[in-house]
Amino acid sequence: MKKSSILGIIVIAVAICIIISTYADTSTYGSFKEAKTTHSELHVVGHLNKQKQLIYDAKKDANYFSFFMKDNKGEECKIVFAGTKPQDFERSEQIVLTGQMVGNEFHASKILMKCPSKYTQDKIDVTEAKATKQASI
Repeated sequence: MKKSSILGIIVIAVAICIIISTYADTSTYGSFKEAKTTHSELHVVGHLNKQKQLIYDAKKDANYFSFFMKDNKGEECKIVFAGTKPQDFERSEQIVLTGQMVGNEFHASKILMKCPSKYTQDKIDVTEAKATKQASI
């Protein structure tokens, strides 16, 4: 075999490996029901349940925030976020969480909020947790 053929095969193999690893690391949109069956990171869209309590005490633990959210399919779940409570969180119209289920709780690593705006364009806030990974069970 020619050296150029061998080099071409190696380049193609490396490209395939990069594509597969990139595709495997991407997360998709789903519901809490789907999050219970998958072990990968998932985006869940929903609304804050304002009837239930928000738990955040900056003096006790500034990196613990929990609340209840209903996804777009109507299923409710407790959310745990390892970060500070976003400003005007209670006023958000829609929430997009990135994370995964741990037991019966959804542990979010990122919170995106669509907030009501007094202007013509919508305002979107993004809050991320510091790099704290938990082992999947």
